[in-house]
Amino acid sequence: MIQLPIKSSINRREESELLADGIERKRAKYGYIFALPWIMGLLLLYAYPLVSSIYYSFTKYNVVSPAYWVGFDNYIQLFWDPVFWVGIKNTLYYAAISVPLSVVLGIFLAMLLNTPIKGQGIFRTIFFIPTLVPVVATSIIWQWLLNPQFGLVNQLLAMAGINGPPWLGDPKWSKPSLILMAQWGIGNSIIIYLAGLQDISKDYDDAASVDGASGLRKVWSITLPLLTPVIFFNMVMGIINALQVFTLPYALTYGTGNPANSLLFYSMYLYNNAFKYMNMGYASAMAWILFIVIMAITLLLFRSSNRWVYYHGDD
Repeated sequence: MIQLPIKSSINRREESELLADGIERKRAKYGYIFALPWIMGLLLLYAYPLVSSIYYSFTKYNVVSPAYWVGFDNYIQLFWDPVFWVGIKNTLYYAAISVPLSVVLGIFLAMLLNTPIKGQGIFRTIFFIPTLVPVVATSIIWQWLLNPQFGLVNQLLAMAGINGPPWLGDPKWSKPSLILMAQWGIGNSIIIYLAGLQDISKDYDDAASVDGASGLRKVWSITLPLLTPVIFFNMVMGIINALQVFTLPYALTYGTGNPANSLLFYSMYLYNNAFKYMNMGYASAMAWILFIVIMAITLLLFRSSNRWVYYHGDD
């Protein structure tokens, strides 16, 4: 007689557990149904092209005729392609100068825009507006600004008694011109730096002031170390974007990379091989080389971050 209530309570517990399991399975089923469009898009638009590009990188394929296997011929041919090395040289040059310059300039402008002055919001808006301008429109604006005959930049230099260079018309000045244009659109990184600066507690600044630290000492010993996680993020994203630079130089040169291939970047040569020369196998091999290089550089940055990135919770 005593065991009956115990059995009934056990049965009720089992029934509630079964009911809860049924509800969870039902929720999971509906969850998969709602996520199905995204899953299908991921498989068809990302996973399938990714796997296909691995296969096509070992084939000769021009889209029109069936692909046939050639092994490592595409990769071997790349190393004997002089235009391939020109693209690598231009891309590394651009990344090596553009990324550090954007980091330094972005931090400097973010610190200025973080200063509590009248009209602070207006200044922040002005520095962010260039990021909203389409890249093609940006290229048209800068083609006019850097025009050697009637461009505004050379006119201002002439007023100062300086003979302006031909900018985009000279192989020596074309890449510096492009780097200059890239700095015009660093509003996104400035916003991120601003968020990092506002996350730094004022207690650090107050403690340094009590110890008699100067403004530059505060920046070097407090602000920059506490800002290193944001610097690290922007550096990683900047390197990835710089190694894939495409739209601005393509719009400026209409895909030619002139003058003298000085603006022919790796991604542009990849695009030309894929959609201009219809050499999809060759382009796929280039894409995977670029992927491996970006992954290697990113991993090296993450490995080095333990030495110079400081987080608030670290001792």
